[in-house]
Amino acid sequence: MKIMIAEDDLISRRVLQTNLMKWGYDIDVAVNGREAFEMITRPSPPSLLISDWMMPLMDGPTLCRAIRDLDIARYIYIILLTTKGEKKDIIHGLEAGADDFLTKPFNQEELKYRIRIGERIINLEHRILQLANTDALTGMMNRRAFMERLEQEIERAHREQTALSFLISDIDYFKRVNDTYGHQVGDLVLQCFCQTLKEILRPYDFLGRYGGEEFVVCMPGTMDDQARSVAERLRKAVEEKEIIHPETGELIAITSSFGTATCRLALRERTDDLIKRADEALYRAKEEGRNRVVSGESTA
Repeated sequence: MKIMIAEDDLISRRVLQTNLMKWGYDIDVAVNGREAFEMITRPSPPSLLISDWMMPLMDGPTLCRAIRDLDIARYIYIILLTTKGEKKDIIHGLEAGADDFLTKPFNQEELKYRIRIGERIINLEHRILQLANTDALTGMMNRRAFMERLEQEIERAHREQTALSFLISDIDYFKRVNDTYGHQVGDLVLQCFCQTLKEILRPYDFLGRYGGEEFVVCMPGTMDDQARSVAERLRKAVEEKEIIHPETGELIAITSSFGTATCRLALRERTDDLIKRADEALYRAKEEGRNRVVSGESTA
């Protein structure tokens, strides 16, 4: 876990840094509140902040308020270090957004276990977020989580003028699988389908369940021809996948159809329009006989 120290006093800063490193934490160090806030707004912010109350440029409570006003994905647990021990000071710090207090000079063992309390809370929050963002059956991103991430990636593609492609896929005649083998086997087919796609996709591509037997993929940094090539590899892998019935040993064969679309940067294409073009391409793939890839770039 990454912890940030915001402390202007050199001796206190070194004591904190030495102990935290000894306890196995990754450390970021800031010498005042403003520097700490600037570091927190960068990518990969810390999970926990240990901040002095009195600092130049921005004090601890002001830093707490600034952090709580940020729109960031994960919670930052804040421990304030202070010589102020009166109840009104504690209330002031809590109102500013601090989670815990430690009075200077602090006891090292007390600090260790207060950090562990914060770590348990952070891990619980991460677990809750994971459950909220994950499709329970397949383990992939659910629709809401995928759409949030897709919006972010499209914004980045427009900002940096970098390619981005989107795929939507549907298992062909999936209703027949459920009708023939039952829903438990249908669930197994969905899981195998996802795993097949995941094995081929790059680590920075992301896959989500869009609904039912429909799945979506975002491929940052990917042009149309590359997206069609990847979709074809995915289609072929699904076609060749042998799914074994868990009770009878029967082989279950499936196929899938894919629609692709590449974000039109020059037109500042919106997320809904990108999805619509890919969805129309998927519809054409089904109309043309299924088990094929159709690009949305051919549809204006």
